[in-house]
Amino acid sequence: MNATTVAVDLAKNVFELARADARWKIVERARLTRVQFERWFDNRKVDRVVMEACGSAHHWARTLRARGIEVRLLPAQYVRAYVKRNKTDAADAQALLEAARANDIRPVAVKSIEQQALQALHRTRSGWMSTRTRRINTLRGFCREFGLVVPEGAATGLAQIARYLADERSGLPAMLRPSMRLVLEEIRLMEARIGQLEQQLSALAKESPACQVLLSVPGIGLLTSTAMVAAVADPRSFDSGRRYSSFLGLTPREYSSGNTRYLGRISKRGDRYIRTLLTHGARSILRAATVARRAGRQIDRLKSWALEVQARTNHNKAACALANKLARIAWAVWVKHEKYQTQLAPITPRVD
Repeated sequence: MNATTVAVDLAKNVFELARADARWKIVERARLTRVQFERWFDNRKVDRVVMEACGSAHHWARTLRARGIEVRLLPAQYVRAYVKRNKTDAADAQALLEAARANDIRPVAVKSIEQQALQALHRTRSGWMSTRTRRINTLRGFCREFGLVVPEGAATGLAQIARYLADERSGLPAMLRPSMRLVLEEIRLMEARIGQLEQQLSALAKESPACQVLLSVPGIGLLTSTAMVAAVADPRSFDSGRRYSSFLGLTPREYSSGNTRYLGRISKRGDRYIRTLLTHGARSILRAATVARRAGRQIDRLKSWALEVQARTNHNKAACALANKLARIAWAVWVKHEKYQTQLAPITPRVD
């Protein structure tokens, strides 16, 4: 009867707590400020704390673990099903206690400070890349309004825009030129910052044995390897490569009933950032495989398999299937701490 579990509904300023005994009966409720929440555990014996895996959850999990308390972070989408009637902070805390009793809900691994810092670097780069794309599209739109065509490609397009701005007879109004130059300087500054951040990621990857192993997998480069390490501390938390692929949302949705089983599109329930990186890597492999086969060069078994899938279906489905396979290969080499070994496929006749 002495074992206690505390469910915490996290927020920015107000924390809702529900304390349950060994029989999961709520014996105490509390609504605390941030300062009160930090002091609440000083004079109480708590065995387990349950929280949703949301913003600031990993920070509080590390803080409570330092006190010797077991912490379980549960996926928010699974906890939502246990909320009865109206949604309130008290109902959310009670739902956490109910979800904690479900043995089929896997808790989220608590991230270290290094993992969260590495993820923050990726989010910063992603934000800069998004802003850079918007600025380039803005300049493209300005040029198009005055009858100037900008070719595709970021580097090629920026070079052409710079030439238009340098040419006084290009047709751009004098009123607009200073603002466009400022936008162009902003883009150059962001590119320099992105380059510095990528150098920092490269230095971190060289010091990480896990990143070095992941870099041996085709289609996985600096960004994908460091993002994987930042998202998952221990790959052994997944039972198989399929579990890891499902975590990234690369496995198909299933609609089954009785003897009928239907597998649809990929679920997309997972880390969108890593899934996007893996899909881009798969597309680059498909393109390289297509060029190599047309040139009559020998390709490995992975590329050969990807081309066979593309021949049966289409390019997009083949890219998703290959991204799924890359995730499973990455999990395997990560767990075994062995670099990927390329196996050549049989030579096929040249296709013109």
